[in-house]
Amino acid sequence: VTGASFVVFNGALKTSSGFLAKSNIVEDGLMVQITPETMESLRQALRDKKDFEITCGEMDTGDVKEYVNICWVENEEKTNKR
Repeated sequence: VTGASFVVFNGALKTSSGFLAKSNIVEDGLMVQITPETMESLRQALRDKKDFEITCGEMDTGDVKEYVNICWVENEEKTNKR
């Protein structure tokens, strides 16, 4: 689990890169590089206020993947207050 001050979603990742998605820590935030198709799905999930999971890592490997989860919560007491 990584806490971040901000999140940047970059929808310019090419399918030919061999990655499902990439996540990098940038200063005190998180940058997630995703394909244009995933970006459209993310935008729709945000409009609909639905949870969304982005799987990061290479397409062809069976290695452990990283996940970026966007979750809507009812109780804000359990979230980061800063």
